[in-house]
Amino acid sequence: MQRAMRLLETVAAHEYGAPAKQLARETGLALPTTYHLLRTLVHEGYLRRDKGLFFLGDAAERLSSSGARQKRRSTVVDALAHWRDMLGVPVYYAVYREGEIEVMCVSDTPGNPAVEEWADFRETAHAHAIGQCLLSQLDEEARRDHLERYPVQALTPYTVRDNHSLLRRLERVRRTEPVIERQEYALGAVCAAIPLTLGTTAATMAISLPAHQEDRLLPAARQLQGEIGRLLGSLALSISM
Repeated sequence: MQRAMRLLETVAAHEYGAPAKQLARETGLALPTTYHLLRTLVHEGYLRRDKGLFFLGDAAERLSSSGARQKRRSTVVDALAHWRDMLGVPVYYAVYREGEIEVMCVSDTPGNPAVEEWADFRETAHAHAIGQCLLSQLDEEARRDHLERYPVQALTPYTVRDNHSLLRRLERVRRTEPVIERQEYALGAVCAAIPLTLGTTAATMAISLPAHQEDRLLPAARQLQGEIGRLLGSLALSISM
């Protein structure tokens, strides 16, 4: 296994391919061993051979792509955990993709737990800060399409009452301002969501607090917004996941 990995790493270093004899020399492997491993790796799709030269195959490219995605996701997870500990609040990351709300990552602790998803987040965008923030980034047609599929429904006494009221509220949202939601999704919880600019993808990072700590919500959201602003350039690829 180690010898095969060494061969793969050596082939990867040659953008324009390399012959078996060169690969044997650079890896320090005997030529017969090199030929045997190369044949196996070609058969399994990790390498391909073209005119006597060896290149990375589709299977190796998929591994590389998967590894890169895992590394990007790890970057996001680490960032959320850092902000969670710094602010003492749960931190959420979500996107709007192909007409659906997707909560990609939640970072919380037993002492500061995330809001329990008691009603499907995808169907209740009108009621929580994450959904409202994502919908506010869409054009009017996309908003109406979403609400036709997932119409407003009362979850608590504080939930917006109908589609028309929600659309009017979304029109007033400023793109750089946190979206605040107070007990509209879950009684006893308040949330703030910060819009993110990721090309054409609507995205957000959000925080939540118990309602009796509401006075902490906006200052914490502003602090998180500043932290995101400082790191957004380096995180842009990572948070597109």
